[in-house]
Amino acid sequence: MKHLNAIGQYFLMIKEVFHKPTKWSITKNLIFKEIDDLIYGALGIVIFISFFVGGVVAIQTALNIDNPLIPKYLVGFATRQSVILEFAPTFTSIIMAGKIGSYITSSIGTMRVTEQIDALEVMGVNSVNYLIFPKIVALMFYPFLVAIGMYLGILGGWVAGVYGGYSTSAEYIMGIQSDFKPFHVFYAFTKTYVFAFILATIPAYHGYYMKGGALEVGKAATTSFVWTSVVIILVNYVITQLLLG
Repeated sequence: MKHLNAIGQYFLMIKEVFHKPTKWSITKNLIFKEIDDLIYGALGIVIFISFFVGGVVAIQTALNIDNPLIPKYLVGFATRQSVILEFAPTFTSIIMAGKIGSYITSSIGTMRVTEQIDALEVMGVNSVNYLIFPKIVALMFYPFLVAIGMYLGILGGWVAGVYGGYSTSAEYIMGIQSDFKPFHVFYAFTKTYVFAFILATIPAYHGYYMKGGALEVGKAATTSFVWTSVVIILVNYVITQLLLG
């Protein structure tokens, strides 16, 4: 019953996000600040993780190709498929649930503890729109992060495969180009947009409705990470079944 109540409260919060909007002159500045904090601030970790994950995928693929009859270009093919379909959109989003999600929950939770949200309500400001809407808009740029992750994941696979002696550059590039389906990219970005909305709203929910003091802010951040990751995994399964099943 507790979880059903939380789900209902979450959807009511989503409704309030788009009700009684804050002045655009104020919202615009908030959006730019959130883009800087949530997107630009996460660029470094996405670059680092994507490059080395792509390298690991290429190495593991190459090491598991024992049969000499299996062509070496499959290293590039497997790396491309793994990075585009799963590692860049889903794996990155789960990591971002820890970085971005914890930041959103703790920042809003701290405002709740210090009664800043109550002050906004007293001034007649729709605090849900003021705090959450700019984060949703900012995270609509999240697919750019995933696109960079895709590129660097494949590049990392090329570096690991070629310089590790597992594949030649020509074979790896042939694998990247082999049997390419543009729909797979559409599928990846479709679920990335859904993940972006989840990353913006579920952590915000846990921060906005938390109760207690400073200690509970940390607990709320942990809880939001768990639930954001769970929802991302479940939604990933549903979207995959709908679009690729």
